[in-house]
Amino acid sequence: MKKLIVAVLVVVALTATATAAYAGSGDKDSHKYTAISVTNPNNPAQVSSKLVREATPFKVYKQHITALNNCDWKGLMQQYPDQYGLRQGGKGALVEGRLAAASTFAGFVKPHAVGGLCGGKFTAVSMQITDETVAVSWVFNAPFLAVPYYGADAYITDDGLMVSMVSTFDGTQLQFKP
Repeated sequence: MKKLIVAVLVVVALTATATAAYAGSGDKDSHKYTAISVTNPNNPAQVSSKLVREATPFKVYKQHITALNNCDWKGLMQQYPDQYGLRQGGKGALVEGRLAAASTFAGFVKPHAVGGLCGGKFTAVSMQITDETVAVSWVFNAPFLAVPYYGADAYITDDGLMVSMVSTFDGTQLQFKP
């Protein structure tokens, strides 16, 4: 009888462990986000057709900022599913979907000499992580700016991807050197 009780306890413990591992893996929801193939309008040789999931919301944010600061269009696009949305202040601009994100960020990461912001760096001033959202106050500095530009973003992540952003970034407010 003792052997039977021990065997039952082992089976229950193994089942609970397997269930916890599955629940924390993120794999159960990976089907809910899709990624159409998109091409960089600045460089037709750059094509992004897959999503790369990160382990934590902070790592999603870190991948985004690293790719942005390195003018890495493909690095940015690997995070944005078809269901992505970017909401901006001011006139309530909305960038909706992977194709629109591909165009928006292609304009951002091109060289400054041809109208982009490549060469600038975003640096976090403060950060708060709540569940799947990373809220960041930041400063953008670049050799071509007359003064640093300050703003804030909320990065909403899910299943290791950047599914939505709310941003105060407004390129018309940048003050360029003459």
